[in-house]
Amino acid sequence: MSIKLPLQRLLRAHTSSLHISYARIAPLRHRFIHTATGPKINSMEAAALKSQEEYVISGDIRIIERFWEVPLDYETGEEKIRLFGRIAVPIAKEKENLPTVLYLQGGPGFECSFPKSHPLTQYVLDKGYQILYLDQRGTGLSSPISAETVVKRGPDIYSQARWLSLFRADSIVKDCEAVRQSLLGSKEKVEDRKWTLIGQSFGGFVAVHYLSTHPEGLKEVFTTGGMPPLVDHPDDVYKALYERVSERNVIYYKKFPNDIRRVRDIIRYLSLNEILMPDGGHLTPRRFLQLGLNFGSFGGIDGIHAIVLRAAYELEHLGDFSHKLLVIIEGQQSFDANLLYAILHESIYCQQKPSVWSANRVLKQFEEFHYEKMLEQDDGVPIFFTGEMVYPWMFDDYSQLRKLKPVAEHIAQIGDWPRLYDTAKLQENKVPVNSAIYVDDMYVDFDLARKTAKSIGNHKVFITNTMMHDAVRANCFEVMGELFKLSKRVEG
Repeated sequence: MSIKLPLQRLLRAHTSSLHISYARIAPLRHRFIHTATGPKINSMEAAALKSQEEYVISGDIRIIERFWEVPLDYETGEEKIRLFGRIAVPIAKEKENLPTVLYLQGGPGFECSFPKSHPLTQYVLDKGYQILYLDQRGTGLSSPISAETVVKRGPDIYSQARWLSLFRADSIVKDCEAVRQSLLGSKEKVEDRKWTLIGQSFGGFVAVHYLSTHPEGLKEVFTTGGMPPLVDHPDDVYKALYERVSERNVIYYKKFPNDIRRVRDIIRYLSLNEILMPDGGHLTPRRFLQLGLNFGSFGGIDGIHAIVLRAAYELEHLGDFSHKLLVIIEGQQSFDANLLYAILHESIYCQQKPSVWSANRVLKQFEEFHYEKMLEQDDGVPIFFTGEMVYPWMFDDYSQLRKLKPVAEHIAQIGDWPRLYDTAKLQENKVPVNSAIYVDDMYVDFDLARKTAKSIGNHKVFITNTMMHDAVRANCFEVMGELFKLSKRVEG
């Protein structure tokens, strides 16, 4: 059923037999120029360079740190924000006209790590590039968002939501284009003014939006675990992802069968006791089960077993959880430190439709994830961990998210999100695109990713069931080696 939400009245609709109640909301009022091929973003000026400093690190790599100034809203240009990025350049080649790679970090809401700590840096430099790690707006040093910065926007929830809506992929791509023009816009040759993208996970979603809106700035695109589903609404995404998470739970309990009893004991204890986290949040059964978010990364299952084993040991021998264990659990859950990851998570799938807490609604179809019901079963029945989903109750259990509960509720009802993908333009795409798609990816569904891949012109795909979602780190040289082979476009 196709649903389009008028913004000034109440609608009720059914999507996949789930009842959705659309609340009254304020429009985002994004301005677009409409053409026959879809929305065309108004042109923008180059980002203004505000400061720069550089130094040398081991491996004879020069790091250049830059701050730029760009509009918060490219349609009005009234308020400015800062962007931060680090460029890694091999000293031996810094005098050469090296092509530039822009790395698009996964998320949403996560900053880039230091170049030396990412294996991609050395791989890219060895290939003859320089690489820019740009903190996406609202993360790292790019005008980072916190509960305090949101509250400072004023008490009006509509204003807070309007502001946060400017931190999606559409604005990130405009930032990238402004920075590209600042760095490369003055080069003599047109090809030298373009750069290459490497997008991991959500970074791949951003890259596909880039292909939809500003392909003229791109020389080539690589994505790893980052083919976005071309949907208007996330319900079908979460149906598929719950099935993937369920599969990972089966693998977990098959490897660690004794954890069935341990997890049941832990959840039973948490159901009967109020556990305060070091930062003021609450460790509830549902929050503990969110540790399953790590099931889809290399070594993630083993890491969760280690936490379960420690928690079960402490309950048996100490009768409670230690401060150290609670700190370990906090360290595995980044929602309070990366607020956009929770606030805008479902909106990355929304195009002119609201999410209305999609993951929470779809969860009703999967009984194995309802710990209350599972506790009523025999002790041999496992309680399943959840995955990369955001729920309304998180804005009670997490100390920083709690401060943003009203605006989170409002954002879940926003129904006029601008379109992110121009399917006609993607089909006609001429920019070489090379993507790694993982068969067992728990975060980006394999079937949906393949469907998108077939919708993008000039696209080559490397498919594997031997790597996990974080292969760009865990198997960097292997996965990037396969993608660079594809980039040669050798047929046969």
